[in-house]
Amino acid sequence: MKRYLLLVLTIVSLYIIVQQVKAAECDPNCGDANECAQKIKICQEIWDSVQKATAPHEASLKKMESDIAAFQARIKQISQEVIVKEREIASGEKELGAQQELLASRVRSAYIRSYTNNPLVLFFSQAGGFGKVMRVISYQQAVTQEDKRQIVETIALIKNIEDKKTNLENEKVTLASLEANLSVQATATKKLVDEAKAYQSKLSSQIGSLTARQQSLLAERSGTFTTSVGDVPLPDDPNSAPNYNPGFSPAFGGFSFGAYTHRKGMSQYGAKGRAEQGQNFKDILRAYYGKEPTNKDTGGQISVTGIGNIDFENKYLYGIAEMPSSFPKEALKAQAIAARSYAYRYKQQGQSICITEACQVFSMNKANDPPGEWKSAVDDTKGQVIEDVVTYYSSTTGGYLTTSGWDTKCGNQGCWTGDAYEKIAGSPWFYKGWYTQGYYTSSAKCDRNSPWLNQEEFSDILNAWVVRKNGSDSDRERVLPTTINSCNIGGGGGNPYSMSEMKDKANGMGGSYDSISTVATTYSTNGTTDNITFNTNRGSVTISGSEFKETFNLRAPGYISIRSPLYNIERK
Repeated sequence: MKRYLLLVLTIVSLYIIVQQVKAAECDPNCGDANECAQKIKICQEIWDSVQKATAPHEASLKKMESDIAAFQARIKQISQEVIVKEREIASGEKELGAQQELLASRVRSAYIRSYTNNPLVLFFSQAGGFGKVMRVISYQQAVTQEDKRQIVETIALIKNIEDKKTNLENEKVTLASLEANLSVQATATKKLVDEAKAYQSKLSSQIGSLTARQQSLLAERSGTFTTSVGDVPLPDDPNSAPNYNPGFSPAFGGFSFGAYTHRKGMSQYGAKGRAEQGQNFKDILRAYYGKEPTNKDTGGQISVTGIGNIDFENKYLYGIAEMPSSFPKEALKAQAIAARSYAYRYKQQGQSICITEACQVFSMNKANDPPGEWKSAVDDTKGQVIEDVVTYYSSTTGGYLTTSGWDTKCGNQGCWTGDAYEKIAGSPWFYKGWYTQGYYTSSAKCDRNSPWLNQEEFSDILNAWVVRKNGSDSDRERVLPTTINSCNIGGGGGNPYSMSEMKDKANGMGGSYDSISTVATTYSTNGTTDNITFNTNRGSVTISGSEFKETFNLRAPGYISIRSPLYNIERK
């Protein structure tokens, strides 16, 4: 009972704590990065306080619920045992009644015989009669004594059963009282635990709204955009190549196979490479979409956002600015059918199609004066569409598509990267280190001239991985680029740990990384980077490809990022 009295006191303490933390200030509205960071800290501290206060009471509640269940089970068991005892008592009483009746009958018979058969009369009237009479009397006395003994034993048995029944009923009453009291306490505790959990959920939502900046940062740096080749070939950037000399050593770089892409449908550079290897447009479409085109009536108009209704075949398709006219004719035909099939769904459903990469890039200038090769590709494939497939496409996927697998001459990873069609086609995005804000060389660079990181910067990313893995939510919230306030990434603003602070945090969580001697990358057959293994001052450490990519993109300075799930880490 003492234990349950203590639980009552813990309920009171939990109520006080919950009311205190609920009274604290945690307003998700903030005006700038510093204010947001401060409010994140306040919210997180309150959340941690509630968690610390709630945890032991959750354990107490589980114990109470377990005890209540045990009490209920025992009460049920006692009820069954009482029924059994009642049956045993009834059976014993019935047996006792029979024994008492038999004894009474024998006593009456003995009395009658003793009254009518006087031993002296029998002795004088019969020869040898006295001995016979005495034997009869002795037998009757023995039988009577045995009957009495059995009666006494039966009475003792019934008394024992009745005592057990009484004890069971007393235990049942006690347990029922305990169960009732404990149920009241459990209900009160559960109410407060639920209230605390609900408040934690509210805090988590508030913290989540404040940390949406991290999600924006990851979205911007992890390949959520869809790119196409565009109407002109992309210039190559020698600074983004793995053979670029950053001017320091050791140097570390994350190099992506492919660009911002959904990795679905057709690779435009892959289509170019296939055409250069002699495949026709049907071969190309079959490779990427799994089927050949069919003929449909595509005449009429399509609604174009910001422009209005225009002719579908002879205006809209002429203006698709998704592939350079310098690409091989068979690749252009495949592109024309993919673009027509994609837009045909909008036409059939009466929806307006946008003119950006969110749908398909359309240029009215190109539509009014289409290049000869592109116009010919559209005219030669007029009315041909791919049915029952959304004809996604993008510039460069790094040699793997989730819809068709490895985009290589051998059809698997065995000849990747050498015989990847995108490499054959010379895609400038096939293997690239990204350090610019956008995917054009002229976009912002945040004072970086290459994707390479020095020893301290790259070790800092491993330390950030340690903090994300072992730190509190408030620690993880500060895993942001050190340049977040000088470069507008993911909305800009934040309160990142400095490299020295990150190192100190990692030291408090088992040890920091100061140097990396070698890096090894392994790939999975599903087109992703499987693991990265580093030999460091703390020995060898292996991190999953997805986990390292996320940490890299949250912490790398400037616009340096890994933009594909298929990537490599270079050291030079």
